[in-house]
Amino acid sequence: MSANITTAGQERSDRGIKVAGAPISWGVCEVPGWGYQLDRDRVLSEMRGVGLTATELGPDGFLPTDSTELRATLAAQGLACVGGFVPAVMFRDDHDPADDLAGPLESLIAAGAGVVVLAAATGSDGYDSRPVLDDAQWATLLANLDRLAAIVAERGLVATLHPHVGTMVETRADVDRVLAGSTIPLCLDTGHLLIGGTDPLELAKAVPHRIAHTHLKDVDAALAGRVQSGELTYTEAVKAGMYTPLGTGDVDIAGIVSVLRDNGFDGWFVLEQDTILNGEPTGEGPVRDVTASVDYLRAVTS
Repeated sequence: MSANITTAGQERSDRGIKVAGAPISWGVCEVPGWGYQLDRDRVLSEMRGVGLTATELGPDGFLPTDSTELRATLAAQGLACVGGFVPAVMFRDDHDPADDLAGPLESLIAAGAGVVVLAAATGSDGYDSRPVLDDAQWATLLANLDRLAAIVAERGLVATLHPHVGTMVETRADVDRVLAGSTIPLCLDTGHLLIGGTDPLELAKAVPHRIAHTHLKDVDAALAGRVQSGELTYTEAVKAGMYTPLGTGDVDIAGIVSVLRDNGFDGWFVLEQDTILNGEPTGEGPVRDVTASVDYLRAVTS
């Protein structure tokens, strides 16, 4: 990789950035029936093969839950763990989201990660629909965000909130409500924000101090518009190729990276291109698009 893109375990120059991979770029997802799930050894070895030395944890069951086995699995591939995606139901009075957090948090601590990426889950599988919250449910959600962030901080990690299609924080109005009603920093997911109706570049400019972690996705805006109109479900759009290699879609990835760097962002840029596989890939498979994204990020940060 280029000298100015650095990963876990490497010294970083003043203008360097920290880049990690994510299993979802290989189609590995927590949603039941999402698609064919590749073997973890292939995913991790291909991740390492494109020059990445760090990853997010992936869904429950992708990596071992036993601490010793988890560390050994990552070490065998020369990978560090930077964080993990943790859906938690936070809007219900009769459910404690700390229970949703407990297991993943222990795994992240065992893996030496620094970030917990929370999503305000609906309580249902998948991301194709979500309920509408009343003010009392919003108050519960916001209070739980700060409570979970405090739990995470007590264990030495940083919690972020990931605006995500099909969760309780999806639209720009939802994002603004979180910014005003809690202190938790954000995971800036450039794809989910765009699909949910937020310009990720504008958000990065408006609240750079609230962004602690980043998922870099590029998006076909035409397909995103069909999700917004209800013509396609989120899952259908992913199958149709809504997420594209960095630099080939309609998100200003270069502009976002530049704005964050100029404002002193010191977090991770996690490469994500959500993918659904129909079966074992022939030829290169998903790693081809990951390689293209790495090459693009190298070019725009050189």
